[in-house]
Amino acid sequence: MIKTKAYQDLGTVNPLEPLVERTNNFLYGLWYNKHITQKQYEKLKVNKEEAELAHLYFLPKAHKPGTPLRPIMSGLKSSTIAISKWLDGLLRPLFDRLASETAISNGVQLIKQVERWSATYLSPATSFITMDVTDLYTMFPEEGGVTVIKRLIETSGLKQIDGVKKEIILALTRSVITNNYFYLDGSYYKQIKGGTMECSYVSHKQQNEI
Repeated sequence: MIKTKAYQDLGTVNPLEPLVERTNNFLYGLWYNKHITQKQYEKLKVNKEEAELAHLYFLPKAHKPGTPLRPIMSGLKSSTIAISKWLDGLLRPLFDRLASETAISNGVQLIKQVERWSATYLSPATSFITMDVTDLYTMFPEEGGVTVIKRLIETSGLKQIDGVKKEIILALTRSVITNNYFYLDGSYYKQIKGGTMECSYVSHKQQNEI
């Protein structure tokens, strides 16, 4: 956490209540101004009785020297989880379509792609290069993440998705990526760089950046 400088220590003041209120006010404003439908508003708004802050835990990277820890933020009841899942449903088809020729999700797909490429692109002298990006999910600037989503939508040639304008989708994206709070060892924290691994749309956003 110290190395990445991605987390701001908020002390012992629980930010959950104002976070829920802020999120619901934001969504209400979108509905009131007819940027989202009543159905969308009801789907995305936060139930303050059920909302919880995310919890941070760590998993060892057993395949790496020294077994470093990978931070995982569990936010299944966070105030922005419904927005995150909804954005994923909107954006994932765009990403899958644009990245279908370049993204590889498993070993079987890799073998099939290599077989296809071998006919025209590969030679006995071809080298394969792999890379490992350290702290991938905590290294990109928050506004940079919004810019990537904007570029994804514009590349698709769309001005709106499911009746929602591009500008509103970007505003919702910004709301998710700038409101990651969690509790750890007696203190509350806000993530001020990057996104969380468990955020539904962040993973394919990261793939799009790479």
